[in-house]
Amino acid sequence: MTQNRPKVLVVDDAATVRLYHTKLLGDAGFEVAEAANGLEAVEAAMSTAFDLFVVDVNMPKMNGYTCVETLRSETVGTPAPILMISTEDRAGDADRAYAAGANLYLVKPVDAERLARVARMLTSGVAA
Repeated sequence: MTQNRPKVLVVDDAATVRLYHTKLLGDAGFEVAEAANGLEAVEAAMSTAFDLFVVDVNMPKMNGYTCVETLRSETVGTPAPILMISTEDRAGDADRAYAAGANLYLVKPVDAERLARVARMLTSGVAA
């Protein structure tokens, strides 16, 4: 039955955050894969169709903003929703995320119930 579960790619350089988000989304019924930075996320998106991306901002090799821009570019061209979650909470951080192509920007920490609810909302058109 896993073939009907929405596929989520969790992108964060912090292994503990990836583990936390993977566990929460897995328990909420999503099929979850992980990437440790934006470059890995772009590579994964070119070979797998994900239904949602959960992307951090501050990462090595390729930051979250560049990752989102690349995911939205003609090179990758994913139509999947992108949720950015970051500790960055300065004026303009969310605007920069939306300009890059993110659908929603949340500031850490995001509690389990809210993350699951937002993920379901963003993937509501995907069979579950």
